[in-house]
Amino acid sequence: MLQNKANPTINKSTGLPRKRFYRARAHSNPLSDSHFPVPLSPSHVDYSLHYPQLFPSADQTGTSKKIQFADIGCGFGGLLISLSTLFPETLMIGMELRDKVTEYVKERILGLRVANPSQYQNVSVVRTNSMKYIPNYFEKGQLSKMFFLFPDPHFKEKNHRRRVISPQLLDEYAYVLQVGGIIYTITDVEELGDWMKSCLQNHLMFEPLSDKELEADPVVKLLSTATEEGQKVARNGGQTFQAVYRRITLAS
Repeated sequence: MLQNKANPTINKSTGLPRKRFYRARAHSNPLSDSHFPVPLSPSHVDYSLHYPQLFPSADQTGTSKKIQFADIGCGFGGLLISLSTLFPETLMIGMELRDKVTEYVKERILGLRVANPSQYQNVSVVRTNSMKYIPNYFEKGQLSKMFFLFPDPHFKEKNHRRRVISPQLLDEYAYVLQVGGIIYTITDVEELGDWMKSCLQNHLMFEPLSDKELEADPVVKLLSTATEEGQKVARNGGQTFQAVYRRITLAS
């Protein structure tokens, strides 16, 4: 507590980080080289660093409990925090390229754990480039949900290769998603929404959820409300464009 009083980046009353000290550019170039540690394989991911109460030892040999949700480009962590209490038995992680934003999410989770000792032990964040290193973190069929909320639209056609949803990257996502796993996407840019929907629709290993399934899925309601970007769109009276698809097996 004394440390929080002396630290201007921490709110004295809540113990949570103040967002204004962690502001960064809205997006980063995913094709540029960044320097951060990357596990050699999913078996090298140290769960004790991310979930110390659940995994007090770094030795993960024989560990049956794995990360199941991945929020790609998690921003300031709003969706992760909401999902953590909605699915308290599920391990989840946010993957963020911007270092300041990643640090904010780390401090936010730590603060919430201190304030709520029995909660938020199942959520973590890592600074990494998901467009390059997804297979380093997740095994085949490991994930049940992946989230792509308000990604960088990369408007110029020459930069479309930087988009986080593409036919090539969907091959990787299909690999780490279990059959029946779901990809959730949302954007306030109609052209990008059409692009993501088209990529998913044309991929042989994904099919759209029905309207009835979307209505029954509690996660769908969070897509436009849980994140800072979604709240900003709502305040400005903007539109959002969703595409929610299920991983399927290839027809024989």
